[in-house]
Amino acid sequence: MIFTVERNVFLDAVTKLSRVVSSKTAYPELEGILISAEQGKITLIAYNLEMSMQKEIYARTEEDGDIVISARILSDIFKRLNGPTVQISADDKNICHISCSSAVFDIPGMDAMNYPETPTFADGKDLLIKGETLYEMTEGTSFAVAPIEGTRPVLMGINISLSNGNLKFVAIDGYRLAIRQTKVDDKGEFNFIIPGTMLNEVIRLISDKEKEVPICVGGKMISFDIDGYKIICRLIEGEFVNYQRTIPASHNQKIVVMVRDILSVLDRISLLISDSFSTPVRCILNEEHINFSCSTAVGKVNETYEVDLEGEPFEIGLSSRYLTEALKAIEDDMVQIKFDSSKQGVVIEPLNGDDYMYMIMPMRLK
Repeated sequence: MIFTVERNVFLDAVTKLSRVVSSKTAYPELEGILISAEQGKITLIAYNLEMSMQKEIYARTEEDGDIVISARILSDIFKRLNGPTVQISADDKNICHISCSSAVFDIPGMDAMNYPETPTFADGKDLLIKGETLYEMTEGTSFAVAPIEGTRPVLMGINISLSNGNLKFVAIDGYRLAIRQTKVDDKGEFNFIIPGTMLNEVIRLISDKEKEVPICVGGKMISFDIDGYKIICRLIEGEFVNYQRTIPASHNQKIVVMVRDILSVLDRISLLISDSFSTPVRCILNEEHINFSCSTAVGKVNETYEVDLEGEPFEIGLSSRYLTEALKAIEDDMVQIKFDSSKQGVVIEPLNGDDYMYMIMPMRLK
């Protein structure tokens, strides 16, 4: 295998594909990138048994061939080369020769024959989503995905559905719920669960948010085509959580707040909180203000925020982290927050419309 390629173009592809490469795996080949050279182009593939990413780039090829090279070593070398083009060749012992200007590296490669077969599928339903929509709806829900697989793998995914032109993203981890929805031109019908971590990697590839992202949904797979990168990943099997029944049917109290102001208060309160999972912020609401307070081993903090309360005064304990992450996902200046006692979920909604809804479960106060 012998080919010559532009250094910056190759490095950009390796950098993006490296995010998919497995860091700890029983297959050494999966720590590398599969490079296949054929006339006029090279194809780079990264795979971690759950998600694959592929990119074709132009190259001047002198001899076809395949090799697997460590993604980390490849990236480190190309970052430090200073010439415009790089020649890569590999011999029959899988020794890879990388030359650029006066620098020459000889590094061991791996046999491409041992690289696991990457997933493919031919049949599926096509869906087009504007890059901006895909990005914003993922950012607005992925933080509520469960980070660690437990008894319900579906909690590690985002439920994406399309019905009657309404596109909806939903994530729930047992402590909070995130919903984003919008109207789209597509009149198809979809309902699937995609791992949140993988969808986050997909949106990192979006450079032009005005472009539409072609998506193909198969039985157990989904593919994306973004700026020449072909991504295929496995969907999460199973039925998503019946989250509708967790949302309070009514509310007894409601406030309208400036998002920026509440985020500022929470930022100051959080200075004394080392563990947001076990330390609640005490919120005492009356007709004139909310009193935020917290007491930890680090110290005590107390701050008041003026607000008009609809309903009876009450107090509730909330996670500063969960409330902050929900509010940061909102583009509006103002939101309404609804309460139904100190034991039911706290619902955050826009003043008008239903583009988003966030719910946070309260924490027990000591």
